Order: sequence, then C-alpha cells, then structure tokens
Amino acid sequence: MSFFGEKPDFDFSLSSTLARNWTVVAARGVFGLVIGLIAFLFPGPTLLSLVGLFAVFLIIDGILAIVAAVRAASTNERWGFLTFEGIAGIVAGILAMAMPGLTVFVFVGLLAAWALVSGALELRAAFSLATDHGRWWLALGAIILIVFGIVLVPLHKDYDSFVGCALMLAGSG
Repeated sequence: MSFFGEKPDFDFSLSSTLARNWTVVAARGVFGLVIGLIAFLFPGPTLLSLVGLFAVFLIIDGILAIVAAVRAASTNERWGFLTFEGIAGIVAGILAMAMPGLTVFVFVGLLAAWALVSGALELRAAFSLATDHGRWWLALGAIILIVFGIVLVPLHKDYDSFVGCALMLAGSG
C-alpha cells in the first residue's frame, strides 16, 4: 500500500520510464548529433552565434528584471535585488558582446563542467537501469562525457572542435 492508498498498477521505475519514453530519448540523441555535427563543421559561426544569443538574452533579461523592480517598488515591495540583478544582466550582456573571445572561453569551461556533471549523473542512472533497458549504452555515453570533460579542461585552446564533439557526444549518450 502506498502513501496515497492502493499500490498503483503503473510502474514508475527508471527502466520502465525510459522504456515508455524511448522516442524522446532517441530524439534527444538525434538532435544532439545533428546540432553537434553542424557545430563541428562550422565551429566559428556556431560559437559566435551562441555568444550573440547569450548576450542578447542577458540584456533582455536584465531589462525585464529592472521592469519587475520598478513594478515592485510601485507597490511598496522589495525591489533592490531585482534592480541589482537587472543591472548585472545588462552589464554581463554588454561585456559578452564586447569580448566574445572571453565569453567563448567561459562557455567552454561551463561545457566541461556540464560534461563532467552530466556524465557522472548518467553513469549513476545507468546502474539503476535493468540490463535489458540499455544500461551499457547509457554507461558508455556517460563515460564518454566524463572523458570529454576531463580532456576539455586543459585543451581549451582548440575549443571550436570540442564544442561540436560535445554536442555529438551528448546526442550519443
């Protein structure tokens, strides 16, 4: 008996969830492979586009945070942190546009951290799966992500090809 009454006749295990949603997992893989291939073939434009989109997002987000702060101030609510967040977002967006090389460098560091964390979490999830639900494929993808993250940290100078590889690896995991 569960907390909510009778035991559900629906299996909520990780293996069952992944098996029921295999199309989503497959679509994620295909999408990652396609985007990764595009990034690998056109690394410079891909990274500069990401930097530009990120900078525009930061500026718009900063403006909206300031709008929220003004609205909060007009109703006598707290507005200081929203204002600070808005200003920080606008400044970060302007800096990202002014220094795209630094932004890409930071992005590559975040990519390395993402690969290490995602790989570790996927590896843990792989050992929670039943063997017949793709445990070893998930573990292999996780190990590849972890190795990629480790390799990416010291070799950040050739980040263009690494970004394309990372997206392809994420799709294969």
